[in-house]
Amino acid sequence: MDTKTDKKPSYQDLEFENDKLKRENDQLRRLIFGQKRERFVPELNEDQLNLLASQEITSKSDKPKTKHISGYSRKVSNKNKKKPVREEIPSHIPRKEIVIKPEEDITGLKKIGQEITEELEYEEAKFYVKRYIRPKYARKGDKGVAIGYLPSRPIEKGIAGPSLLAHILISKYVDHLPLYRQNQQFKRFGVEFAPSTMNGWVKSTTELLLPLFKLERSLVLKARYLMVDETPIKVLDPAKPGTTHRGYYWVYYDPIGNHVFFDYQKGRSRDGPNTVLKYFQGHLQTDGYTGYNELASKPEVTPVGCMAHARRNFVEAQDNDPECTTYILKLIQELYAIEKYAREKNLSHKDRHQLREKSSKPVMETIKNWLDTEYEKVLPRSAIGGAIGYMLRHWSRLETYLTDGKLEIDNNLVENAIRPVALGRKNYLFAGSHKGAKRAAVIYTLVSNAKIQGKEPFSYLRDIISRIADHPYKNLHQLLPENWEK
Repeated sequence: MDTKTDKKPSYQDLEFENDKLKRENDQLRRLIFGQKRERFVPELNEDQLNLLASQEITSKSDKPKTKHISGYSRKVSNKNKKKPVREEIPSHIPRKEIVIKPEEDITGLKKIGQEITEELEYEEAKFYVKRYIRPKYARKGDKGVAIGYLPSRPIEKGIAGPSLLAHILISKYVDHLPLYRQNQQFKRFGVEFAPSTMNGWVKSTTELLLPLFKLERSLVLKARYLMVDETPIKVLDPAKPGTTHRGYYWVYYDPIGNHVFFDYQKGRSRDGPNTVLKYFQGHLQTDGYTGYNELASKPEVTPVGCMAHARRNFVEAQDNDPECTTYILKLIQELYAIEKYAREKNLSHKDRHQLREKSSKPVMETIKNWLDTEYEKVLPRSAIGGAIGYMLRHWSRLETYLTDGKLEIDNNLVENAIRPVALGRKNYLFAGSHKGAKRAAVIYTLVSNAKIQGKEPFSYLRDIISRIADHPYKNLHQLLPENWEK
């Protein structure tokens, strides 16, 4: 006879489970129906607005009585709505003039002015063939043949020129258009390529650009302040038939030098950043992922936290405890108002550090005191308890940004660099192989750096693809986006 009896869950366990399921349901509904951005809009009175505008920002120890406003909605007054205005057509676009004269006889009439109406038109892209014709001449006395020098081509014996190759890469990695869809567009022009041919072009062009990728990588790894984040990518793997492998792009960004590079790894383990940052010394800003802990524990590395990740937990806990989340989110909002002021005034690192000492540090002290007090009052397994616990565990890293004006309050800059990958995987769904994912990292690196430097990616890629084969290696830095001119 079985004497075992199943232990019935307690009321508290059921309450925790119910709360957890409600949070998960709310998060799923927001993902499906709500805005993806996290927004918190408190009600500010006139004194608070003036306070923020004048930058004299101070924190209050008592909880303000404010009405809870959802982080996913915002009331906008009808008075502030602007009437639609027709946008001006940019002046750099060529004009084709069509003069329409009156149908009546204008002989002897004096012209007193003219009416100009502009209409923006579009011509579809077109293919053309660049034909190199090199006449050959026989030298006198059996001394061989004289012929013009054929310029280096991106793909030896290939038919694709620099413009076509750049278009294919930009369409895939910037506009997120898979190769097969591009080929469908090409068919409309009476041109069709085998999938293996287009894949070969991408592979060969990436190998051509690899030295420039390595240069970007070396510049990033020389920095003393880095932001790091990772994002998943599905990859086809012969070892996993019928499914995809979950690989990761690790993105390393240098906020001071404005350089970024993408590194593909088959997994999310600590081996990826540990290998890449083996010799790194300086400030390392990351989220709370434990894969960075081994790096952060090195004496030559100073870990820096991300306030955006800490804030996110409170945004998700608003339904669980509106009063507490409203209070703490207002304090965090004050911190970001200070950062916004520093950016708008274009403060130096030294001045920004002084500003934080005067204005941000008191707010951070208020937050810490509140966290210590409230953690004893909340249920650790609740949404608000988890948000407070996360912030307390990472507090020393979160307050590190106060110590140096060059440090940012969060690592949103590297998250911005990751965004094209997140958009791309929704369209082309997966990489064809691990080698293909590594090749994609090369292109992501170059186009991301071009965007950071304000350079148009297509013009940049087209030019360097046509030049890099003959460019002296010692002058390779001239082809970096920061040094490149159209």
